[in-house]
Amino acid sequence: MGISHLSILGAHPSVEIAGVCDTSKMVIDVLKNYSGYNCYTDYIKMVDETKPDAVIVAVPTKFHFKMVKELLNRNIHVFTEKPFCLNPTESQELTELARQKGVVNQVGYHNKFVGTFKEVKKLVKGGFLGEITHFLGEAYGPVVIKKKSDTWRSDPNEGGGCLMDYASHVIDLINDIVAPINNCKGSILKSIYSKSVDDSVYALVSIESGVSGVISVNWSDETYRKMSTSVTIIGTEGKIVSDANELKVYFRTKNYPEGYSKGWNVKYVTELADEVNFYLRGEEYSSQIDHFIKSVQGQVNNTINTFESAWKTDQSIHLIKEQSLA
Repeated sequence: MGISHLSILGAHPSVEIAGVCDTSKMVIDVLKNYSGYNCYTDYIKMVDETKPDAVIVAVPTKFHFKMVKELLNRNIHVFTEKPFCLNPTESQELTELARQKGVVNQVGYHNKFVGTFKEVKKLVKGGFLGEITHFLGEAYGPVVIKKKSDTWRSDPNEGGGCLMDYASHVIDLINDIVAPINNCKGSILKSIYSKSVDDSVYALVSIESGVSGVISVNWSDETYRKMSTSVTIIGTEGKIVSDANELKVYFRTKNYPEGYSKGWNVKYVTELADEVNFYLRGEEYSSQIDHFIKSVQGQVNNTINTFESAWKTDQSIHLIKEQSLA
């Protein structure tokens, strides 16, 4: 993700790359030889010498707390990758520090910038489904489909595992679209190929109102070519089933917004996506960086994927993890 973010930032008309830091000699050597960027292996030295307005942090989760705290104490705007921190106590401290410092803060839950999921939120928050009665968040993909050598993804102390690295996307979406998950009635974290972390997550959860839901995630499912994330929201007046490509919504009554009709409706991300100047992996990746830059410039409010919302997601993750150990 660090290389992806760098590519997007390098093409952004409002951004100047002040410096790049990485512990990989190969990465730094390539960037030194072909990019012309100021390159470092010590991020403190980089920020002290280059005095950046903002920093993108794309490192294993276990380093987020220390690095982000250092940056906040220097009054630097911060975008950090997800999940936010290894535990909600750290997330809360950084959230409060960012608020005290008054700096722009954002976490890389890119699905909030996907056109279909943005439309799902609009329909749910607009009350078009009536009273929400149930929800389902799913994600499947072929990340770990055989036993292999250990990396940070296979170390729970570094932020690895399906719950932290994969299911966090789904949990964050449900928290944003419906309401924060604040109770877990039961969960199973199952290892399939990994030795020390979970490869699948199955949890029965609920929100403050008592509405129930299910989280079903498996990153060892090779029947999918790539990660597939979807949400299903059921209400008294309709139902939504959506992934990143297609939105299907059913309205029971005439309580539907313009552009829809009673019964089943289908919309595609090509109808709902925002245009971006630089396309890489999906328009949502450029959209989230563009939102961060505009927030730093004061052109838009810093309201999407804030540290506070990511803290709530970390709390939900913690509940699911704790219940699996009960």
